[in-house]
Amino acid sequence: MSLSVGIVGLPNVGKSTLFNALLKRQVALAANYPFATVEPNVGVVEVPDERLSQLAETVAIEAGSLKPEDPLRETPSWDPSLLPPIVPATIKFVDIAGLVKGAAEGEGLGNQFLAHIREVDLICHVLRVFPDPDVVITGSLEPIDDLDTVRTELILKDLESISKAKNSKSKIDNIKEKQFREQTIDKIKQALEQGKMANSVELLDLEQEIIGPLQLLTNKPEIYALNVSEDQLSSISLPSGINPKDTAIISARIESELSNLSKEDQDAYLKELGFELSGIERMASLAYSKLNLISFLTAGVKEVRAWTIKKGTNAQESSGVIHTDFIKHFIKAIVMNYKDYIETGGWKQARELGKVRQEGKEYIVTDGDVIEFMIGK
Repeated sequence: MSLSVGIVGLPNVGKSTLFNALLKRQVALAANYPFATVEPNVGVVEVPDERLSQLAETVAIEAGSLKPEDPLRETPSWDPSLLPPIVPATIKFVDIAGLVKGAAEGEGLGNQFLAHIREVDLICHVLRVFPDPDVVITGSLEPIDDLDTVRTELILKDLESISKAKNSKSKIDNIKEKQFREQTIDKIKQALEQGKMANSVELLDLEQEIIGPLQLLTNKPEIYALNVSEDQLSSISLPSGINPKDTAIISARIESELSNLSKEDQDAYLKELGFELSGIERMASLAYSKLNLISFLTAGVKEVRAWTIKKGTNAQESSGVIHTDFIKHFIKAIVMNYKDYIETGGWKQARELGKVRQEGKEYIVTDGDVIEFMIGK
């Protein structure tokens, strides 16, 4: 499962700078004028997961290629080739050119930009808080006002989509089903006309099934990245109307500087700033949480890997993210907790200590499960 996050905001709020930092290379044009980014820049980045390196070391020790007394990875004599390859989960970031007032009617190539937003799973609103006299200000430097500007354009575009859906001829023959569809569309239309996002409307599962195919922009989950200066990192207060649980305080400029440093220097710099996690780690955590995603892990001498699934996915369906044929030929899942894997030293000792379980196809996979799938022919 791939996660697609659209980086959205007004021009010159720091979207492209943040995107460059997330990719750890300069792939987006970060220019100091509106519409520097016309086509969306797309890149895949790894989701940092400390569990993977610890799993890899445990696998190597159990396999005999690494001894417990060998030098730790922090030392100069560390040999990374002793470990199996590590494959983290990934996120696809899409840097979408800045929206402006009137985008829903085509201003600033608005229709094109809005179409790109439609294709992502989650919207990350980048809101500018940093002051910089050398950067052109398109918005107001009031994050909530800039957010309202972007949301208004999304709402206007969705009203257009809702009107088309309402006026289109339904292929439903059942009168009650047809009425229910019309009522659901009217419920969303009324909310949009009141300036509300579609994702703020409580819908039944059946109503979601009706709204889903419309691909409404305002029905997508949202997170927020408040782009601040280094001086503001420790003192900034969140604007009212923005949920702190969905917000990352981030300095795109600092993240850009971090991307050019070694891992050791990055850690030292972050510690100096009072952070344990980099911007990408905080944003990845937010995105995972908002989309209700978790990772299960596989561990072997060929590779150690994180696999992304929706929370609540059973073992049979989870096996399908490795290969779709696994679903049809699923037999059982051999499961153990990540912490048990590390503490016992791998599969062999864990089995002897009774830490390994056999689970059937209906078992609900949890975050951090280390799994071996038994697949038939």
